[in-house]
Amino acid sequence: MVSEAFKEVLTTTREWAQSAGLLGDEFNLEALRSALSASMLPVPETAKISKVDAAGVPSEWICEFETHPDHRLLYLHGGGYTAGGLDSHRPLAAWISKASGCSVLLADYRLAPEHPFPAAVDDALTAFRWMHANGPSGKGRATHTFIAGDSAGGGLALAALLALRDAGDQLPHATVTLSAYTDLAHTGESMKSRLDVDPVCNPRTMPEMAATYLAGTDPKTPLASPLYADPRGLPPVLMQVGDAEVLLDDTTRYAEKAQSAGVEVTLEVWPEMFHVWQSLAPLFPEAQQAVDQIGQFIRRFCSS
Repeated sequence: MVSEAFKEVLTTTREWAQSAGLLGDEFNLEALRSALSASMLPVPETAKISKVDAAGVPSEWICEFETHPDHRLLYLHGGGYTAGGLDSHRPLAAWISKASGCSVLLADYRLAPEHPFPAAVDDALTAFRWMHANGPSGKGRATHTFIAGDSAGGGLALAALLALRDAGDQLPHATVTLSAYTDLAHTGESMKSRLDVDPVCNPRTMPEMAATYLAGTDPKTPLASPLYADPRGLPPVLMQVGDAEVLLDDTTRYAEKAQSAGVEVTLEVWPEMFHVWQSLAPLFPEAQQAVDQIGQFIRRFCSS
């Protein structure tokens, strides 16, 4: 049984998705950017925010009370690689900072169509490498690093791992994805089976959004769609997804493939939850519980 608060939030979420142009028959970039530019919730007053230039990637350090300066988490926001940024994801980054005890670097990576694939991947790598050598107090190497992201940012987090591995870089201790977008070819069965219950994502508009990012690139290119990559050698990953998402199979199929390749995968499929429900953590208990579990997962690696 879901909470009564969740049922109330679900109505508001549908209204927001309508205003963002997500439920129509055509992809509306202007509406999506406008809707994501204004966060629905305030940033906690206890969060310290500092703008930084992460080797050319505009970013912000978001540090909640008693976070560790050398435990650092790169957060990659969602928005279909075409929208979203610092304004849309500060609150979620702050809640994850508080739950995990990490200093969170929220990266404002380049977006399509102005900057199509692989610009976002390049920026994610640049920001992670910079974060490894620089903390919220200045230069100094991290003792523990993580990458997390939601939706397209979740797919981007997995793509960044692949690129770091293939380049011979030191990998983060673990990764977290929230409703990850791992298959820009949209081949999952849940694209159909969850169509009538998903209040946010719309398979009618997603192909155009993906094409805006891909700009002619094959949608099954591994760094664009990590589902088609070889995940061997990647660090442990926590994958959270709602059972009411058309992107459900983007997570479950990746999790199965990664586990088969020897990756430690913690898969959480949350009954009735919608796309990136964690972004509304203060509004209903299931969202806060999911954020708390993200924090517990990350803290497990910080204690070792």
